[in-house]
Amino acid sequence: MQALALVVMLWMCPVSVLWKQPAAAEQSGPADGGTAPKVALTFDDGPSAQYTPVLLDGLKERGIRASFFVIGANIEKDGNEELIRRMKEEGHLIGNHTYHHVDLSRLSTEDAQREIDLTDQLVKEITGEETALVRPPFGAFPAGMEEPDKLYVKWTVDSRDWVTKDPDQTVKKVVTDTGENDIILMHDCYGTSVEAALRIIDLLREQGYEFVTVDELLLE
Repeated sequence: MQALALVVMLWMCPVSVLWKQPAAAEQSGPADGGTAPKVALTFDDGPSAQYTPVLLDGLKERGIRASFFVIGANIEKDGNEELIRRMKEEGHLIGNHTYHHVDLSRLSTEDAQREIDLTDQLVKEITGEETALVRPPFGAFPAGMEEPDKLYVKWTVDSRDWVTKDPDQTVKKVVTDTGENDIILMHDCYGTSVEAALRIIDLLREQGYEFVTVDELLLE
């Protein structure tokens, strides 16, 4: 299965090799008696006091769980600790996106570890649990940390939402590119991205897809 291949790559190879893999089944829904194709919707660079609540409301309304790779510095802004608490309570996965959103490959091992640890400490203070997954900013694997104690996760479908900031373009790209077992990269710090994400969920569900958190997809 593609999910198994992805997790093997994550553990055994530098994370920089994890990009778009051929979809295991480009299908619109399960065959009779089959299992719905699964995808993981992931969001980077939050939490955002302005846009993350809108996204969480939309996800709750649809009964969808997503994965949020959060920036430590943003957790400490605008009372955003409550958003982390809400993510946890509503069943979303909370991952680590470093404290300052820095390129870990350009840092010393000690500084790279500190970036991860600072965000871990914040999340643990709020939820009682450390993060188990890290998404390195820019997809850059930290030099000297080839055997980390966490899973480093990238993506297989890049929405490019932060570039276009156009909901229509984002929706078209993601719906066109997504297949079974894909990990979709989006951001919850733009209103256009939140709008696009909710439309993407509705369209992919119509095609028969089931949304899961990224750990469920990789460790299935």
